[in-house]
Amino acid sequence: MLNKILAFIREYSLISSGDRVICAVSGGADSMALLWCMYMLREKLGIILQCAHFNHQLRGEESERDAAFVRQFCEDYHIPFHYATAKVVAGEKGLEAAAREARYAYLRSLPGTVATAHTADDNAETVLMHMLRGTGLKGLGGIAPKTGNVVRPMLSVTRDEVIAFLEEYSIPFVEDSTNHTDDFLRNRLRHHIMPLLRSENPKFAHNASQMALRLREDEDFLRSATPKTAQVSELISMHPAIRARAIAVFLEEGGIKEPSSQQIDAVEVILKSQKPSATVCFPNGVTVCRNYDRLELGAGVAAPEQTVLSVPGSLTFGAWRITAKWAGEACNTKYRFTVCPVGELVVRSRQAGDKITFAFGTKTLKKLFIDDKIPANLRCTIPVITDDTGLLGVCGYGADMGRENTGALVEISIEPL
Repeated sequence: MLNKILAFIREYSLISSGDRVICAVSGGADSMALLWCMYMLREKLGIILQCAHFNHQLRGEESERDAAFVRQFCEDYHIPFHYATAKVVAGEKGLEAAAREARYAYLRSLPGTVATAHTADDNAETVLMHMLRGTGLKGLGGIAPKTGNVVRPMLSVTRDEVIAFLEEYSIPFVEDSTNHTDDFLRNRLRHHIMPLLRSENPKFAHNASQMALRLREDEDFLRSATPKTAQVSELISMHPAIRARAIAVFLEEGGIKEPSSQQIDAVEVILKSQKPSATVCFPNGVTVCRNYDRLELGAGVAAPEQTVLSVPGSLTFGAWRITAKWAGEACNTKYRFTVCPVGELVVRSRQAGDKITFAFGTKTLKKLFIDDKIPANLRCTIPVITDDTGLLGVCGYGADMGRENTGALVEISIEPL
């Protein structure tokens, strides 16, 4: 087993001479095998060996027993020991996920390379879990040999090899009582599914882990060949395998840590939609907007509040300053025009059914904004001037030429802030 782990470390460049290597040790069989293995290889690898234990406080006295066991083992062999404890409570993803997040947060804070004791069996179980939940090539890649400052030198080693190694060197370990329950999915797979698969092929765990490692390399290559783009036309022209990865990269940059296949599919839908503007919303306030030939990240823009405009007077509507004053003569340009209001002047956003008349005919504002390729999420920010009888004019388009200019003239001026 020592030679297999040494070969794996070198193949994936997990550890360099002079590194401080901190073994994450729970006290169980796998982590004790890792610690003893690294202890035996410390001179050959040229490393500074240390140990870390995180107490989740989930099993009462048993948790305290485990911490004391690991501490004492480290004292016996003069291995520097790091310790942290925190009360872990179940989050949205459950207790197991919350414990994992708390443990990794602590491990990643340590000054050095952290080694965890994930085995080929763990990797095979992870692949099965991903398959049950639905996954792509990335999920089939299982556990990464290296993530940030965390390395996993035992992915080529099976659990049977671990037990044989511990027996050979008479290394003690403790049992986690929760490992014998079926409360967690991984335990159910370990207790019921893995034995069936091993009965068909005793090397299933090893073969599945090797498959995962190869598929992870394929995924890494495809990801490296994926261009970064937000152009709809470019994304549509890509091979589906590359396009899905380009969308994933786009979502990751927008704050979605691990985009799911459902989220990627949702973006695919707005890419292929016949509508030039569309929006899809994700958790944590992340929004993807398609604005014609471009995807944009962010939140949708809220419509400014409808406001009464005094004459004379001025107000701010979103990014615009709108001024009204009495006028002596008529004018009609995109941002300066005269109207003859009936009742109150009101500035608001576009509403369903709004129309404006030009010299060449009448158009709904919806059709007008679409024709002019105004992004859907910005259309509500365009000031629309109305009175008690209807629409008078629109920012960027001028006055409604279908309205009669009889009565006192009011000049409307619209300027960007």
